[in-house]
Amino acid sequence: MGLLLHLLLESKIEKNLYMRNKQYLSRRDFLKLTTVSLGGLALRPRKALFGLPEFQKSERLGRVLAKTDIMTHADFESSVVGTLYEDNIVTWLKEVSGPNLNQLVQRWVETPDGWIWAPRLQPVANHPNTPVESLPQTSKGSGMWAEVTVPYVDLALENPPARSPWLQNTQYPRLYYSQVMWIDQIRKDDQGQVWYRANQLYGSYGDRFWVAAEAFRPVTPDEITPINPEVEDKRVIVDVTYETLSCYEGKTEVYFCRISSGAKFDAGGIPVDKWATPLGVHRPWRKLISLHMSGGTTGAGFDLPGIGWTVLFSGEGYAIHSTFWHNNFGVWMSHGCVNALPEDAKWIFRWTNPAVPYDPGEIKIPMPGGTIVEVKEG
Repeated sequence: MGLLLHLLLESKIEKNLYMRNKQYLSRRDFLKLTTVSLGGLALRPRKALFGLPEFQKSERLGRVLAKTDIMTHADFESSVVGTLYEDNIVTWLKEVSGPNLNQLVQRWVETPDGWIWAPRLQPVANHPNTPVESLPQTSKGSGMWAEVTVPYVDLALENPPARSPWLQNTQYPRLYYSQVMWIDQIRKDDQGQVWYRANQLYGSYGDRFWVAAEAFRPVTPDEITPINPEVEDKRVIVDVTYETLSCYEGKTEVYFCRISSGAKFDAGGIPVDKWATPLGVHRPWRKLISLHMSGGTTGAGFDLPGIGWTVLFSGEGYAIHSTFWHNNFGVWMSHGCVNALPEDAKWIFRWTNPAVPYDPGEIKIPMPGGTIVEVKEG
């Protein structure tokens, strides 16, 4: 597959991730879900639909992002032994370099059944949690920030009809590993299943969900404590030629990672500038633990909930943020933002000044802004 064809295909993952038919709770199911009786949630057993699946028992897993072949070797010239589809979960044994002609990313993942090209897999884990019994009080009312720690979890929409574009174009709404949501209610049904009500404080269209509580790990205030906040001479360097990001304290590089900046072709394969990450020296003007991000137009837009560790640095929405919908870091992929692995985005979020308080989970930064973000070529 040629480089141009590959890039076009990869750029569509973001907008096609949720393209399925509509299906939500019926009004009867909704009423059953939200009616409290005898101290619990009056919900008929629906675990097959909304409970956690039985994921593989392995330290590391991969979630298939788009239809992909399984190869006999870490080489596209080898034989195909099977095909997997979106949201299939595989055991991730190890990652190696291997030939993939005309592709920029040369990483392959070994599974028990063969080899898969790494950009087709989101690195995930399966770490279910013990539900909390109560929620802390905050300036936003009872609630906590929480992160998905399983490959995916199905959602039950509390307040239909769906408002968010991504919900209007999916049959089975899900959240995926590393997404961050605000939890503001806890319920238990007559089967003993604990449910969290999840929503979004920032950028929300107003949709609220019930979700199996075991899928979420509470984010604690301690884990978002700032890194080296006393250092004032900080600078983030984003190189859109080599698709890298470096953090400097003075002249010392203290962090480095691969990123994906703005795509250079539209869906029709035409070179464009509209998705380019803006070059120049910027300063963050807002930081958020989680943000519902959307933009663009029909056919070329995006609508993504629960985007963690967001640092808005330019214009109306250009940001460094966590990414769960592709694993093609090192190749330009975004609509102008700087995509990063969740662990990289979180480190950058904590390191850049100023710090974000757990309550309310966001900060608007007055002029002259936060830590410098310089976007350059080469």
